[in-house]
Parts: sequence; structure tokens; C-alpha cells
Amino acid sequence: MKKLSKLIGVAFMATILFFATNVKAQTTPAKDFVLSLGIESGLPTGVAKLGTNFSLGGTARLQYGVTNDLAITFTTGGYHFFPKKIPGQDKRYQSYGEIPIKAGVKEFFLPNIYVGGEIGVAFEKLEGPDWGPHRLDLSPNLGYATKHWDFGIHYDYLTHKEDHLGIFALRIAYGFGL
Repeated sequence: MKKLSKLIGVAFMATILFFATNVKAQTTPAKDFVLSLGIESGLPTGVAKLGTNFSLGGTARLQYGVTNDLAITFTTGGYHFFPKKIPGQDKRYQSYGEIPIKAGVKEFFLPNIYVGGEIGVAFEKLEGPDWGPHRLDLSPNLGYATKHWDFGIHYDYLTHKEDHLGIFALRIAYGFGL
């Protein structure tokens, strides 16, 4: 049931993305590249909230304006999940991180307001030299962007076999033309 509701949510975001075309305004003109560097803070969901309370990370997003209202994006960076104490013990859960590599689209449907979606892969980095599984990363987002600033919220749904986790995060980024 959880999977079905998440798939419905992703389908709903995709529908909005492709059909919300009445009023548009993009802060990046067509045929321009913008690189934005962002800081992200989030709350874990799914199995991630068992051992951590919050995540903090940084991302770089390259955006190319296809038209004045539609852009394609490429995002990478890293999220660190800060561990919480194990109940009844003096130890903490293991610290870990996720390194996402995603491609997507961003559509401005109101002046400075956009909806977007990204899909990619996230690599789990454990403490020490160990690596965890790579996961499918689905990420719908909504935001407000000016010529240089981008304030967005997104949900990264990370899945690998029966292991599902997520991050509901806020991204604050500064962008500049290339």
C-alpha cells in the first residue's frame, strides 16, 4: 500500500510538471546554463528514521534552459545522516551518507515558482572504507527561484529491494550563469 501511494504521488507530480503550462516565467532564459550550489537539510523517512534524526548535505545542480519555461537539470552532491543514540546504550547507530546522481526537468508554471522531478541513483557510503547498496532515487520538488537564489523543497525516495528510505529536505542554493 505504501508503494502504491508513493507511485501515485510521483505520477501526480509528473502530471503537474507536464500539464501546468498556462502561465510561465523562468529566471533562466532558453539556451543558458546555470550552475547552483546548495545546502540541504532534511528529515529522514522510512527505515532511515530508525537510526537518525536529520540529514545535512550539499549539492551542485547544472541547469540548461530548453525554453523560457522548461529546463533540464543534472544534480549531484552528498547527504550525511547524523546518527542518534541506541536506546539503552551509550553507543550511537552507524553514521552513513548518500551520494546522489540525478537528471530531471524543472518547469516554471507561475512567475518564479517551479515544479520539477528528478530520477537517478544514490550510492550509500558507510563509515570507514565500506560502501552500502546503490539505490534508485526518485525526487519530486517544488520551489521558488530568482535570478541567483533558489529555495526548494523536495522528497528523495531511495529504494533498493525491500529497503526503502527517504529524505524530506529544504534546499537553499546560489546560482550563477556559465
